[in-house]
Amino acid sequence: MPLSQQRRFPRRRTSVGASRDFVTGVLSEWELHSLIEDITLCVSELATNALLHGVPPGREFCVGLRQSEKSVRLEVRDSGPGQPVLRHPDHEACSGRGLHLVNELANEFGVDDHIVGKTVWLTLKMPAPPHAR
Repeated sequence: MPLSQQRRFPRRRTSVGASRDFVTGVLSEWELHSLIEDITLCVSELATNALLHGVPPGREFCVGLRQSEKSVRLEVRDSGPGQPVLRHPDHEACSGRGLHLVNELANEFGVDDHIVGKTVWLTLKMPAPPHAR
């Protein structure tokens, strides 16, 4: 039976840290400690992008986690227009590498359009059970 949790966050700088705390808590509850580091990094990048580019003033963004037999899916949904684009980062720039990190860490990565907004998502494979290692 798949597990799922989600939480909404206001358009505030502190929401990035709160979203990291949320996914860390959920993954700990699900006893998926080996995924915490990668998913925490990914939610930091996606939540930051949502705040900078996707959440209009007065709106929120939503972070969700869904566990299936084979993977964990992280979703960040916002109500803003536009699509995130993987660009070749400028080596001199201080930004522009976040989606590349997410793309490298994830087994799958994509964007779903909605009538209002979008969901940026990724999946990571479930870790092997301890007896299979």
